[in-house]
Parts: sequence; structure tokens; C-alpha cells
Amino acid sequence: MDRSHYRVRKIMLEDEGSVTDVEHLTPEERVMMVWTLTLQAWMFKEGRVDEPRLRRDVVRTIRNRS
Repeated sequence: MDRSHYRVRKIMLEDEGSVTDVEHLTPEERVMMVWTLTLQAWMFKEGRVDEPRLRRDVVRTIRNRS
């Protein structure tokens, strides 16, 4: 893969917090930025392309000790 056309920016560590590229984005837009990476990570881990479901088999029972 030719990455020579990728845009990069070098910043100092102490200036890292001042980067304003995503400050104007809403939380929904920020999630959408990483959604493709998230799906790829799930596919790599689980070998599936569908989203993981909410696990309903994990339960914690706290009983009264009286």
C-alpha cells in the first residue's frame, strides 16, 4: 500500500492537547470516525462481520447476608 500521499502532522508532546481538528465535531461524528476501525477489530477478534450483541448470560447475584 502506497502511503506517500497520506497527510501527516508532527506536533510536540506538550502541544498535543491544543490540536483542534476534532473539537468542532459532535460526539456522534467522533464515533463515526472510528466506527470502521471498531468493526474491523471485532471482525479480527471474532471472525464475524456483525456487531456483537449485548450479553445476557452474564449475571451477578448479591444475596442478603442476614
